[in-house]
Amino acid sequence: MSFQRLTISTKLWLFIGLVVGFICAVAIVGLSRSNAILAEGRAKQDQALQMVQLSTEWTGLTETNSARNMAIVMSPGNVISDVFSDAVTATSARITDLQKQMEAMPLRDADQAQLSKIKDLRKTVIETRDAARKIKTEGNEAEAQKLMRETYQPALNAYVGAQRELVKMQQEHVAEVQVETEARRSSNAMGIIAGLIVIIVVIFVATRWLVGSIREPLEQANALAARIAQGDLSTTVTTSREDEFGNLLRSLHTMNQALRSMVTEVRGSTDSIATASAEIAAGNNDLAQRTEQTSSNLQSTASSMGSLTSTVQQSADNARQASALASSASTVAVRGGAVVQQVVQTMQEIDASSKKIADIISVIDGIAFQTNILALNAAVEAARAGEQGRGFAVVASEVRTLAQRSADAAKEIKALINTSVEKVESGTALVTDAGTTMDEIVQSVRRVADVISEITAAANAQSSGIEGVNQSVGNLDQMTQQNAALVEESAAAAESLRDQADRLKQAVAVFNVGSGSAAYSSGGNRATASGTGGAKSHAVVAPAARAPVRSSTPKPAAFKGPERRLLAPKPGVASKPQGASAASAPPKTQSKPAPAGGDDDWETF
Repeated sequence: MSFQRLTISTKLWLFIGLVVGFICAVAIVGLSRSNAILAEGRAKQDQALQMVQLSTEWTGLTETNSARNMAIVMSPGNVISDVFSDAVTATSARITDLQKQMEAMPLRDADQAQLSKIKDLRKTVIETRDAARKIKTEGNEAEAQKLMRETYQPALNAYVGAQRELVKMQQEHVAEVQVETEARRSSNAMGIIAGLIVIIVVIFVATRWLVGSIREPLEQANALAARIAQGDLSTTVTTSREDEFGNLLRSLHTMNQALRSMVTEVRGSTDSIATASAEIAAGNNDLAQRTEQTSSNLQSTASSMGSLTSTVQQSADNARQASALASSASTVAVRGGAVVQQVVQTMQEIDASSKKIADIISVIDGIAFQTNILALNAAVEAARAGEQGRGFAVVASEVRTLAQRSADAAKEIKALINTSVEKVESGTALVTDAGTTMDEIVQSVRRVADVISEITAAANAQSSGIEGVNQSVGNLDQMTQQNAALVEESAAAAESLRDQADRLKQAVAVFNVGSGSAAYSSGGNRATASGTGGAKSHAVVAPAARAPVRSSTPKPAAFKGPERRLLAPKPGVASKPQGASAASAPPKTQSKPAPAGGDDDWETF
């Protein structure tokens, strides 16, 4: 059986069962593995603990026998030997039994090597003990005691140390087994977690696939419904699914086919509506004749525009005069600029003279400073010389020389100052000339203002011409009102359109859209309806947006207004006879086809 043929509920239950089965399988395998690891670890721990127990007992028996052997050899006589001989023999037998038990156990390589070392050390200890006891039996107690101290005791210490090392190794082995067991349990737990993660990933992937298998047909159904809602019935849907969604898509496809058949029938009816529209277009021919009358009014408008153009020409002449005056004013301004340039040059010369004055003043200042120094030196010399003031005469001579130089500099300063005054007077004259020039510029500007006044007067004349244009526009408005009477002819064509609307209603009535719902409407089908705002008002609405026109109302009442206006046209305006515009629409068999651009004419109505 194909998976696509399963129902949604079966798919969901199957998915949930697989998820639960995977989780249970991972849990069972994980728990079994954990129990096996725990049992194996406990077995290793028990073995290691048994080795510790045997090694500990071996060590204790060895220490006991060593004490007995020391007592036998180190004590005088054979009393101690007689007391401990049987015990030593029994203990040695027990140690041998312990050794055999340990050798029979599965040992590690390190444990086996340590046990072999203990066996060798035990053999050495036993041989040393037997030799010492034999020497004592022969009567040489001192030699036997020496052998026990120097040979037996070190061998015994090594023997016992090896046994304790074996115990330590077994204790460490127990700890290692515990760590290994915990590590294996942790690894098993990580394996369980990894398995759960894999299951979660599989669940996620399967969920995405399942959601996709559910979402895809829903999106197809939604897209098909959206296209149907938008009026697109050309879409076809094919599906191989046998579940609920497949049934839904096939039902939508069947509905789409039914709607397509209905729309085909509706389009057949629209052909008849097109014929009626052609009759309406015939009325546009009458409207074209009225447009010719509008053209005559436009000629009157053109005459007014001619007068307006003449006025504009006069304004242009005045503007040219203003341009000439502005050119003259520019020439005067150039002259004023030249005068100002001369003033600037004169001022520069005055500035140069002032700089020379500053230099001379600096010289005078230096001379004054030197004169002061010389005078000071003269005073000092006079004070030093007393009656013999020869140097004073020299200093006085220098002072007179400097004074003469100061006088010369003063003369030069006076001459320069006089020159500066003369140049300033010349600059003043130039500035006066510049003022006169500026007066001329002002007079020119005043004349420009007069010309602008004339331009304003011309603009007033233009305003009068515009009033004539407004009058022509008023005439055009009257003709537009007369054109509204053509809507009467549209009403006659609407009688024919009404029958076609009834047929469309019957075709749409096949579908059950609920009580009180409006009939199927389309933005591409248009009809005319009279408004309540007079002859100029008109609307383009869908056929089902309004109730059908009843046969008892042959013409809309809204057209009475244009009839009254046609009875009393404005004087002086030519109009077509009333009978021509109010004539009834011609029969369908005599109607002319709609001219090019008929759609635009229909929109005009």
